[in-house]
Amino acid sequence: MISDMKTLSALHPNQLNFSGGPGVLPEVVLRQLQESIIAVPEVGLSILGISHRSDWFASVVNELKDNIRRLMGLSDEYHVLFLQGGATQQFSMVPMSLLAGKTQPADYLHTGYWSGKSLPEARREGPIRVAWSGESDGFRRLPDEHDLELSEDAPYLHYISNETVEGLQFHQVMGLDGVPRVCDMSSDFLSRPFDFDRFSVIYAHAQKNIGPSGVTVVLVKDEILHEAPTDMPGFLNYRTQIEANSIYNTPPVFAIYSVLLVSRWLRDEIGGLEAMDCINTAKADLLYREIDRNPEFYRATVSSCNRSKMNVSFRLSSVELERDFLSAARAGGFSGLDGHRSVGGIRASLYNGMQIQAVENLVDFMQDFQSHRTKNRAA
Repeated sequence: MISDMKTLSALHPNQLNFSGGPGVLPEVVLRQLQESIIAVPEVGLSILGISHRSDWFASVVNELKDNIRRLMGLSDEYHVLFLQGGATQQFSMVPMSLLAGKTQPADYLHTGYWSGKSLPEARREGPIRVAWSGESDGFRRLPDEHDLELSEDAPYLHYISNETVEGLQFHQVMGLDGVPRVCDMSSDFLSRPFDFDRFSVIYAHAQKNIGPSGVTVVLVKDEILHEAPTDMPGFLNYRTQIEANSIYNTPPVFAIYSVLLVSRWLRDEIGGLEAMDCINTAKADLLYREIDRNPEFYRATVSSCNRSKMNVSFRLSSVELERDFLSAARAGGFSGLDGHRSVGGIRASLYNGMQIQAVENLVDFMQDFQSHRTKNRAA
């Protein structure tokens, strides 16, 4: 345990990034990006000035597509796109493609802040039905299969695999076989193995686990596009983006190259998604154990069976104590622990690039902070 909180700044000359996003990237990737800003080794030009129409960038896109398919165990029937607009744009693109002209409502799960953001955008395009909502319970848990009354006639089911704000994560695939599944995996994409081939559309903006902001990975199963409208604007049309190989307009070259480097890191240094999941599980278990060790001081906010491995949310006994905790944490070199503005509290995000040593340091800080406060109260 760290005996003097003042020594934390010496232990951490650089801030440790526990932010909900943009998240921390692997150090080896940061060093490669640092070099590439001066000159990409195989090109001799800065990554910031390489043409998106060059053969080199086309090879980047193609390799990244292959890496993602292999990491996720997906076949060529899945198109891999690198788009802009974040998950927010997908809140619209999905219903524009899959819901327009339909009379049966699509099923949506309302499990937290971000799934709530998807609902009004979908309603602009067609009928939807909220098949389950955790709002009345303060989004403290996720539904089980028996909680849901899903329609076999729904055009699709939409849900978010990991609610970043609340710290909730599905640990199983939801929905009915035969109804296309659409999933926003922005905050746990490529963090664990999963039955990815049971989904028709998967999308994830990069700035959590796989890169900087500016690019969104979208996987679309070919068969889902057969009934999609043909008169959509080109930029918002999955077919057009597929035909253009994600280079319909000037894409974010730097961001896409960054994701390529992360995919290589996952493949070659980590050893795939099973190995990544083991690391992420160890980090999350370490932090949750500390929260559970003294539940009167650190208070978990969600059901234990729905806890996220990516975003660990907790509270202290008062807002004033939380402010003191966050102030001491910032002074000690821990950045981004503030809970989302909509809920407050504390949130530690443990994305792929976060090293277990950083989580150990955070646990030491939490123990030290608790010890100091307990002694002060006793005095």
